[in-house]
Amino acid sequence: MISCLIVSRSEWVKGKREATHDGETGLRRNNKMYAVIETGGKQYRVSQGDVICVEKLNAEVGEKIEFDKVLILGAGDSISVGTPYLNSVVTGNVVESGKGEKVIIYKYKSKKDYRKKQGHRQPYTKVEITGLGTAPSADADTASDESGLPNFKNMKKAEIIEFAKANNIEIDEKATIAVLIETISAAIK
Repeated sequence: MISCLIVSRSEWVKGKREATHDGETGLRRNNKMYAVIETGGKQYRVSQGDVICVEKLNAEVGEKIEFDKVLILGAGDSISVGTPYLNSVVTGNVVESGKGEKVIIYKYKSKKDYRKKQGHRQPYTKVEITGLGTAPSADADTASDESGLPNFKNMKKAEIIEFAKANNIEIDEKATIAVLIETISAAIK
């Protein structure tokens, strides 16, 4: 038996509490604050109170976690876009950790007596978003603030090389970002 709920368009719009109508463009606009975060190689659009399933994180149930890779932060008409990341943090609490539904992989080659059956359950972590756009915690950036170095985590490789040249620090431009940061911090100390 298939059950279906029929709702008129006007009732559906009334159900959206914070939705307003933009008279100029004719589009509905949501004034609720939101952020786009990156975790586990994927991007998620989140608002306060949302519960999202992300790739498995090393965190216990009830533990507070911070997503520091914030790409976009917006509310209504105002929007902040990072290059590549903003200097803000989205916080959340771990609600549950577990495995998804089983996916069956079955490989078969006809006339060759080759059959292979394999199953997979993807681990996930369910997170409830509790805060958006808060300042990064003090313990995350204390090392960069005490030494007087800029926050290299949000900088691109070209910007790090530029910083080294501006401060007359000899570096290998073909090195990785981690090696560049290590070389610069050793030269300044």
